[in-house]
Amino acid sequence: MTGTEHYDVIVIGTGAGGGTLAHRLAPTGKRVLILERGGYLPRERDNWESTAVFVKGKYRAPEFWYDKHGEKFPPEVNYYVGGNTKFYGAALFRLRPEDFGELRHHGGISPAWPIRYEDLEPYYTQAEHLYLVHGRHGEDPGEGPVSAQYAYPPVQHEPRIQQLSDDLEKQGLHPFHLPIGVNLTQDAHGGAAHGSVCIRCNRVDGFPCLVQGKADAQVICVDPALEHDNVTMITGANVRRLETGPTGRSVDKVVAELADGTVAEYSADIVVVACGAVNSAALLLRSANDSHPDGLANSSGVVGRHYMRHNNLALMAVSKEPNDTQFQKTLALNDWYLGADDWDYPLGGIQMLGKSDSDQIRGEAPRWAGMASPDLPFEVLAHHAVDFWLCGEDLPHPDNRVTLDSDGDIHLALDEKNNTEGLTRLQHKLQKMLGHLGMHPHHLLPHSLYLHKGMPIGATAHQAGTVRFGTDPKTSALDVDCKAHDLDNLYVVDTSFFPSIGAVNPSLTAIANALRVGDRIAERLR
Repeated sequence: MTGTEHYDVIVIGTGAGGGTLAHRLAPTGKRVLILERGGYLPRERDNWESTAVFVKGKYRAPEFWYDKHGEKFPPEVNYYVGGNTKFYGAALFRLRPEDFGELRHHGGISPAWPIRYEDLEPYYTQAEHLYLVHGRHGEDPGEGPVSAQYAYPPVQHEPRIQQLSDDLEKQGLHPFHLPIGVNLTQDAHGGAAHGSVCIRCNRVDGFPCLVQGKADAQVICVDPALEHDNVTMITGANVRRLETGPTGRSVDKVVAELADGTVAEYSADIVVVACGAVNSAALLLRSANDSHPDGLANSSGVVGRHYMRHNNLALMAVSKEPNDTQFQKTLALNDWYLGADDWDYPLGGIQMLGKSDSDQIRGEAPRWAGMASPDLPFEVLAHHAVDFWLCGEDLPHPDNRVTLDSDGDIHLALDEKNNTEGLTRLQHKLQKMLGHLGMHPHHLLPHSLYLHKGMPIGATAHQAGTVRFGTDPKTSALDVDCKAHDLDNLYVVDTSFFPSIGAVNPSLTAIANALRVGDRIAERLR
């Protein structure tokens, strides 16, 4: 075991939360240590190969978790510098103002946050500018007020998606340009201009970016932070536990197993956990001691509970006309986000996915057995595919939770039928429109391969809620600044802090909150 080294701040994890926080603290001059469980993602041809990424899951962590029945499953997690943002689709939406208040759903109540949309709005703007978000505020009539326009224009629709947008408008709906984080400079025709890092290819969604054109946490935050002499990163450092001092009020040691099998200890004035909602909860539970018998920050008993992951559907429609789109992820629709004329409860939102190719469709084909799948060769079907992502809100239930067994293995209990009626109705809305959108009305096929899952519980990309923040220490683990109620120097800044998850991708909210908490920590360090 190596000797203890002391820093001003230790940040555990380099994803949307941890990577962004490290970037925020880098200019302070304070000594910052970043501990990352993985290494840098290899840059290789397989980064852009559907079979490697989706069918074989080459880059998915080689581990298994267990469901509530004790059955093991492969979670959709990736341990690399940049965390899961290396594989996210870079769709960077704000939550709506209504999401910060109490919302009544068909399946129950989505609880209010201890902060308002207005508290986070300036940081949403900063996050959008930092992560190179391309979009246009004002197109979605339900969005909240904004203090500044996106710094980059929306990614232009290609012809088939522009036609889809026009057809949706003819249905009286309000499609808008999907806000997406890419380092793209467009020419007059919307193509990638000479010198653009992003080449506007068909690998934008779910693939790591070979040319580093996607705004992930490694490219945008971690690498620039490491240009500061006061910031250090150790990769291959799997933090196993946090140890508190004699009073039990502060984390005195961060104990990590290094890539060579040795164990190292580090200490800091402030320790920030950002391992992802499941692994952050597991780390706090694994760190139980005499002062904190139920785990760190867990006097309330909520750590590990209220796990959320969205109710998602990835679907593939079949266009009557060929779909030659390459960069398909440019359109979204939120008309039924909070309800519909025939339904008083929220349904959720619809987005475009990255374009299916023949390898993905070939991998999906066995799942379509017995369904009305089109009798077309895979290559022809891929040429006509139009891909949609439907996202509905999952509600925080205390029995949806992360626990550890006696061997330290992660168990994830989940009610997979939690508030799913709205998503079912959203699918029916899309299905009924297909004939008006130039699609075959009977071909709306599940695209479960995209979700990296053999079973619904495996889709953990939008995990949130296991270390919720709040004003009452009896019902929350963190205060409004994401500091643990029970400890003076422990913060959590990934999506664990969410009391509810809304119906949009959680990444931008995690990024904005990390900037907010980073400012609080910087003030404290001063």
